Amino acid sequence: MLLNVHVKNLALIEDVDVYFGEGLNILTGETGAGKSIIIGSINIALGGKIPKDIIRKNAEYALVELVFSIEDESILKALKNLSVEVEEDGTVIISRKITNGRSVIKINGETATAARLRDVAALLLDVHGQHDHESLLHKNKHLEILDSFLDKQGQTIKEEVSACYREYKELVSKLDDFTMDDETRSREISFLEFEIDEIEDASLQVGEDDELEEEQRNISGSAKLLGSLGEVYNLLSNEDVSVSNLLSQSASILSKISDYNKDTQSFYNSIMDMDSICQDLNHELSTYINSMTFDEERVNYVYERLNQINKLKMKHGRTITDILSARDKFADKLSNYKHYEEALASLNEKILIATNKLKGKCNELSILRKKTAEDLSENIIKVLETLNFQSVKFQVDFKENDTFTSRGNDVVEFMISTNVGEDVKPLSLVASGGELSRIMLGIKTILSEVDNIETLIFDEIDTGISGRTAQMVAEKLNIISKNHQIICITHLPQIAAMADNHYLIEKNFKDEITKTQITKLDNEAAINELARILGGAAITDAVMENAREMKKMALQTK
Repeated sequence: MLLNVHVKNLALIEDVDVYFGEGLNILTGETGAGKSIIIGSINIALGGKIPKDIIRKNAEYALVELVFSIEDESILKALKNLSVEVEEDGTVIISRKITNGRSVIKINGETATAARLRDVAALLLDVHGQHDHESLLHKNKHLEILDSFLDKQGQTIKEEVSACYREYKELVSKLDDFTMDDETRSREISFLEFEIDEIEDASLQVGEDDELEEEQRNISGSAKLLGSLGEVYNLLSNEDVSVSNLLSQSASILSKISDYNKDTQSFYNSIMDMDSICQDLNHELSTYINSMTFDEERVNYVYERLNQINKLKMKHGRTITDILSARDKFADKLSNYKHYEEALASLNEKILIATNKLKGKCNELSILRKKTAEDLSENIIKVLETLNFQSVKFQVDFKENDTFTSRGNDVVEFMISTNVGEDVKPLSLVASGGELSRIMLGIKTILSEVDNIETLIFDEIDTGISGRTAQMVAEKLNIISKNHQIICITHLPQIAAMADNHYLIEKNFKDEITKTQITKLDNEAAINELARILGGAAITDAVMENAREMKKMALQTK
């Protein structure tokens, strides 16, 4: 469940903190107040595209933070599989901070990619935007929806189809690369022989590069050590300017004045002791430096050998294992080119086997899809009847595609009839905007019964409906909210009256600055908002009474 949405410096929002509850959460407000900005903010937080100039004017950054509370064990397990560390109380916090066109995403404090975030978001909530119902006009969406209703066996077969398709495509790709004329094949043979010879001539050993790099570091460190010790030795014993010379000069000066003042004798003695220590240190340094010898031949070998290995890595991979693996692949390819006819026949045989295997899996999937489609059609008809469709007929039309995809070779299309006596026709040719909204709501209703997503968001699901139909949609949302948290933006009083939690979104002007704010309404304030929706500019006593009655009836329905 989505507990909290915190939005800062996003579009018209300066700083908004919304706490959502269980059941049906309704958001209402005047047109242009910023209702869709809230849903847009959630989409952004969940990895959606960031619109240009979304950061509030004069702000340095924008921030959206979502707090979820997860109780479903299957979702917790799925999150763990995505390496999301969930708090002991089931809390998941997602944040996205936007600065100068860049964003930083965090999941429970850990930085994440947008791709990983989308995988996580798919487990937590389902957002139905203002125009998502229009996706029903595209046949590709129909297959995606149908597959959402496949049972565990169907999902397994679908994954097997995808795996078979990948195998099939890899073989076809090999055939495309393999098919060539004699001249091209001759050039390829020469190239492969060169690459293989270059690798084999190197006589590589796995782990050799690690040992050489360690030796190189030791050589480099020894060279630095020798240079530093030599520099110290020069400072101590250089003939022109050195510590030893300076000490000798100092001793000479003190010896000349010791007759005048016996107290200076101690200075002289100290200088002589220091000179003696310096002489001993010079001798030890000289001995140590002379003992440090380098095998120039070995040093050259290490550098040249590493250079040879690194050149091969640049061509064939990051490790010696990668290079040797590349050699084996080249050898296989070379053998195929040298025995071209036999290899071509073998590859075609593999493609035939892979094609038949793919066809078989596609047929299995198609059978399960058709069975699922029958059940889905029956359920959709039942749901649509509760959404004020009279004498509705619905079915899924199947055709077999000549080519394969990772989803099989089924082409499906939703067919519907909404009038008595009419045959079913493609959904895109029959349904109006309002009907599409209700059909999508019906699909979401059925899907909510089989998936584990706890939160559903509807952004203006009421497009193109009114009257009795609006009441039936409100009742349907109320039913779904018994088992799911619903967050819904609406303009219809019938839907707003059903709210378990009602929020008013307003746009205020202060100091020539426009701000959007959100307020949770108590029962009396919710009735006043219903009256505003019902009556528009004129809120009469009759309108207020109507609003109270509508809220009372909604509570009785619950």
